[in-house]
Amino acid sequence: MVVGEGSYYRKGNTLFNAGDMQGALCFYTKALKLSHSQAESAVLHRNRSACYLKLEDYTKAEADASKALDADPGDVKARFRRAQALQKLGRLNEAFLDAQRCAQMEPTNNTFKEMLRLLGAQSQKKVTIQMSSTDARVQQMFSLLLDPSAQPSDRQKAAQNLVVLSREEAGAEQIFRNDGVKLIQSLLGSNQEEVVLSALRTLVGLCTGHQSRTMAIVNELGMEQLCGVMGSGASAVSLAACHLLQVMFEALTEGMNREIRGKDEAILPEPSRELRSMLRHLVEMMPASSVSGPGRDSAINLLVKQVPRKSQRNPDNSLTLWVIDQGLKKILEVAGTVPEMSEGPPLTDNSHMSCSVLLSKLYDDLKSDAERENFNKLCEEYVQHHFGRPGLESKLRAIQTVSVLLQGPSDVGNRTLEMSGMMDAVISLCASEVVCHQQVAVEALIHAAGKAKRASFITANGVALLKDLYKKSENDQIRVRALVGLCKLGSAGGTDFSMKQFAEGSTLKLAKQCRKWLCNESLPPTSRRWAIEGLAYLTFDADVKEDLVEDRNALQAMFQLAKSEDKTVLFAVGSTLVNCTNSYDVDKPDPQMVELAKYAKQHVPEEHPKDAHSFVEKRLMKLLEAGVVSALVCMGKQESPALTETCRECIARVFLALVERQGDRGTVVAQGGGKALLPLVSESTDVGKTKAAQALAKITITSNPEIAFPGERIYEVVRPLVSLLTLDCTLLQNFESLMALTNLAGISERLRQKIIKEKAVPKVEGYMFEEHELVRAAATECMCNLVLSTEVQQLYVATGNDRLKLLVLYSGEEDERLRKAAAGTLAMLTAEQPELCARIPGTTSHWLEILQALLLSDSLELRHRGVVVMLNLMQAEKSLAETLMESEALEILSVLAKSTEQSPISRAAQHCLDKAIEYGIIKKPEEGGEGNEP
Repeated sequence: MVVGEGSYYRKGNTLFNAGDMQGALCFYTKALKLSHSQAESAVLHRNRSACYLKLEDYTKAEADASKALDADPGDVKARFRRAQALQKLGRLNEAFLDAQRCAQMEPTNNTFKEMLRLLGAQSQKKVTIQMSSTDARVQQMFSLLLDPSAQPSDRQKAAQNLVVLSREEAGAEQIFRNDGVKLIQSLLGSNQEEVVLSALRTLVGLCTGHQSRTMAIVNELGMEQLCGVMGSGASAVSLAACHLLQVMFEALTEGMNREIRGKDEAILPEPSRELRSMLRHLVEMMPASSVSGPGRDSAINLLVKQVPRKSQRNPDNSLTLWVIDQGLKKILEVAGTVPEMSEGPPLTDNSHMSCSVLLSKLYDDLKSDAERENFNKLCEEYVQHHFGRPGLESKLRAIQTVSVLLQGPSDVGNRTLEMSGMMDAVISLCASEVVCHQQVAVEALIHAAGKAKRASFITANGVALLKDLYKKSENDQIRVRALVGLCKLGSAGGTDFSMKQFAEGSTLKLAKQCRKWLCNESLPPTSRRWAIEGLAYLTFDADVKEDLVEDRNALQAMFQLAKSEDKTVLFAVGSTLVNCTNSYDVDKPDPQMVELAKYAKQHVPEEHPKDAHSFVEKRLMKLLEAGVVSALVCMGKQESPALTETCRECIARVFLALVERQGDRGTVVAQGGGKALLPLVSESTDVGKTKAAQALAKITITSNPEIAFPGERIYEVVRPLVSLLTLDCTLLQNFESLMALTNLAGISERLRQKIIKEKAVPKVEGYMFEEHELVRAAATECMCNLVLSTEVQQLYVATGNDRLKLLVLYSGEEDERLRKAAAGTLAMLTAEQPELCARIPGTTSHWLEILQALLLSDSLELRHRGVVVMLNLMQAEKSLAETLMESEALEILSVLAKSTEQSPISRAAQHCLDKAIEYGIIKKPEEGGEGNEP
């Protein structure tokens, strides 16, 4: 301790022993302000915690004890004081865990044993009181709900109270044991929507994380009733029932929490029968005319989430095969339904897109060519069956099915499109006088243009027809679809400026018309959505991007649609924003290969001048001003199959582009961008996850992580950052991840433990050997903060490795940033683990020169690190002090100590000389001049 700090510390101890808690508190606080050592601060926090306990300020006692434990998790006194504070605050479970840890560290300590016994008794008493109180409340709610004479408002309030009770484990168990499921079953038949919603939410509380209760409820209620509720006309009820079934699926597939699951498995059969029953009923809902449109969408959503494997590493895709075998044709019934025709189940605007996503998920989950061929065969049989039947309605059903397949598993869709006569039928129906026939055919034509060979065929055969429809049709819905077809064909060259399908200026005219449709609020949302589809294709052209971002009304109209109930617009909005921000991946060709291609007269892609960095930066600023962040946040929250992994990737790409400029990161975080990125790192494509993780890294580097990700959210950032430390990622992503982890590791011991738990330490060590100097320095800086944790220190204490040698050598490198990081790590390690000091001379024969070079550095930071390492070595062993004092270090330290300005460097240098005097290696200046050998 420094002189003033040690004095305050001793006075604090004296007053504490004398019973003057306020006085002791005052001196410990003063000592804390002067403390520069983490270990010393931990002791002071621990002592101050004891004062607060005596003064009965238990909140501050718990806080100070926690700070002491952040520095040293093995401090048994601090842990016991925190347990005492938590006990007084009524947080008995947390107090019990701390007391249990104390008893494990000191098994013979009777005080810890007695506290454990007392806490166990108090916890049991609290549970008994809670159970008794909960039981009374449950009975009271039951009485009200069963009383036919009770007022409807009282019954409704009782149902809502039941929801609250079901969210507590004690309440959920009491409801279940008191035959509450039968009561809830009767509530599901109520005419009051609020009562039905309360019943469903109560069931959610009973099923969440509890496999045995869920199995019992599925068997008692029956899936038929639950699916009937979900298929009802009320949208809110349908969504609530969908959420309940989602919770049931999760409970059955994942089981309960670890403590209870062991007992459960011994007495319960496998839940596969209940799972198959749930899936069978969902599949049967597909073609049922009695099921509402929202209910059908909910059923599709559940199949999308629950049937395909969560990971391709899992070899079992039996649920997918079962659904294809039992239900593919039922799903195709929904896909082929034309809402304007009388035949077929009721649909919403989202139903066809949801079907496309489900079919795509099922197809992607197949493992072999034989499985995929079977899928293709079933789809072709269904389409051929309807296309070959007499009557126009059957042909329209076949074409509509092909449209849905083209939007989902496109390979399957293309095979059905190539069936004899299909394309001719589509072209001819585009000229039909019946609006719904035209609409189906034009949409099929648009989706068919997705492949280059189809696009060229339609350019030759269908462009004139689409232009004719756009100019002459009196129906807005046909005109906007024809316009999108033209947009799609006009953008066939992608971002290649030299490959344009239409004449100069045509693309801009199409885009202008799309913006006009988009801003026309008198049009139905479905028609305006098609206008965004058009822009999604046309914004490959940089001139179109520039015009769009200048049109504030069009941008805000697009953002409003992105927040609306029409989920089918999500991908179109995401694609448009990716194009406007240039956040797509572009492989820049090698200049030599470009010259060779020109010489061979081969096509060379050209970048539009307005896709230059300066133009992109201005577009990003305009999008931020128009409110793009709030739109992206809303898009990411959607619970719909339309929010596919590819759609999430688009959102992640745009977020990454928005946080590229350091000055914009605060705006993105303030509008909810940081929170919105967290789900994207786990629910996206592999590319999307990486982009989202990199955006998080950029935010964590320049923003205060505790503000950007408040509360527990900060711990969710660690895993995605560690995921960037792989060879698959770019060096820039590696560098930004290391910088972000450095910031997090410097905040608290709990965050360091989270980083260690995610196995980041070996990865960080690997990057300390990276050839790129910035990455190497960033990894060393990260390690500098990680060594504050005892577990990481032990890696350096362990023998048989060169970790310490690397730090010593890096402290002598030319790269100043690397030297600072390595010397800082060395200073902390030698302070916290003095035994390492004796091993430094054995690391390299140049160790003394390296330390002297630090002392002589022009950088004050390097000089400070060097003098602290010197002090640590001298305090560790007299022999090391003698070696140092026999070298030029004595002269350098003498000069540093004589500095007129009292700085940490001069004080540390003086402490080195004082230590040498204490050892008797040198004399005091007044006795022996300049401190020569005695």
